[in-house]
Amino acid sequence: MRLPEAFVNRMRRILVNEFEDFMASYDEARHYGLRVNTLKVPVEDFRQISPFSLSPVPWAHEGFYISEEDRPAKHPYYHAGLYYIQEPSAMITVSVLDPRPGEKILDLCAAPGGKSTQIAARLAGEGVLVANDVNFERIKGLVRNLEMFGVTNCVVLHELPKRLAKHFSGYFDKIVIDAPCSGEGMFRKDPLAVRSWGDFSIDKCTGMQRSILKQVPVMLKPGGRLVYSTCTFSPEENEGMIDTFIKDNPEFEVMHIETIEDIEGLAPGRPDWADAGDSLDRSIRLWPHRIKGEGHFVTLLKKREDCEDAVTEYRSPPPPVANLEGYNDFVQDSLEIKPEEVFQGSLIQHYSKLYLAPEGAPDLRGLKVVRPGWFLGELQKDRFKPGAPLALGLKKEHAKRVLDFPSDSQEVIRYLKGETLEMTGEYGWNLVCVDGFPLGWAKILRDRFNNYYPSGWRWLD
Repeated sequence: MRLPEAFVNRMRRILVNEFEDFMASYDEARHYGLRVNTLKVPVEDFRQISPFSLSPVPWAHEGFYISEEDRPAKHPYYHAGLYYIQEPSAMITVSVLDPRPGEKILDLCAAPGGKSTQIAARLAGEGVLVANDVNFERIKGLVRNLEMFGVTNCVVLHELPKRLAKHFSGYFDKIVIDAPCSGEGMFRKDPLAVRSWGDFSIDKCTGMQRSILKQVPVMLKPGGRLVYSTCTFSPEENEGMIDTFIKDNPEFEVMHIETIEDIEGLAPGRPDWADAGDSLDRSIRLWPHRIKGEGHFVTLLKKREDCEDAVTEYRSPPPPVANLEGYNDFVQDSLEIKPEEVFQGSLIQHYSKLYLAPEGAPDLRGLKVVRPGWFLGELQKDRFKPGAPLALGLKKEHAKRVLDFPSDSQEVIRYLKGETLEMTGEYGWNLVCVDGFPLGWAKILRDRFNNYYPSGWRWLD
């Protein structure tokens, strides 16, 4: 691989004794991974049904290495949201964050959803996840990934960090910043990262990172945790960035990362490279010549318990009154449960769309809201059209009528392509599944099969 000369010279100065091994790693094949969605299937159960050969990723109990030839996006289980395709190094960030059910967590730079889906799985449907990104085009992928994953307790925003800081005083238990960076750890994965390295300079990136970090302290509760990560090797964007943050915000301290201690190949941070404080050696660096992955940097910080910052308990405003006759008819006819009771939230309406806002969700008035909660479907006069995200968040046993296809059947592929199937079933809305895992909806009228799989999600040859 041909790397930028300035980057090579820089790494030669930094690594010294490890430089040759580091450079040799770029001649090796990259590593591929997936992360099991424990909202839908326990890790051990997935290992029993996995169509791929799996090898554990040491720093993420739900993460596995797979072969490049596996093509995991070309399997029905991918469309059922049973796993997320993710570079193995990137799985470490949320392992360090260590989300717990019931917590309120902000993923500040969330798109395309790798960290958000991992956080959501560990929250296990309890608590509130706020996933935000400033890039609206990237948010489309974020929303799709969260919906396919079956996440029911997430709010998606499209806001600048400084706007969020004005709105969320002391609201979050934990915040993760997977910061925009120069992307040096992406070189082997993405040739575009090599070509754009000179344009997306370290100076430009550190400016963005400082601007983002400046907004964080006020949003975090006393005693709250902040995880900062990048996929670059640059000391200025890593140890140097956190050192500056601590000096500007002395109520924060760098913590030992107990959740992933004693894993072979993980290296400590290098404060000596950035003239930073000694505590930065508690950070973790993943190097491509030491571990099976592309590289990452991660730091865990804690806000002091005795901070006197105001903590505001946010409450969602009462949901607007809506005509729920069509929705109630659908639930009574097609489901064994009421989503708002099982998943604990408030029904809210935005134009014709119906959502379930998670319990404890914040007041979102004045913010650019992409998804105020779990998208259930559309209210159409006296009818209700269920959305695919509703299907993906349910379980097979929640539906009164089910079409369940084997994963190796032609019917499931045809359904995912949006085709009409030549078959009959029970009249009405049917939850379509693969091996018992929901995919979407179909409606059967007499002998006609109407496929409601979303056009933007369809299987492409």
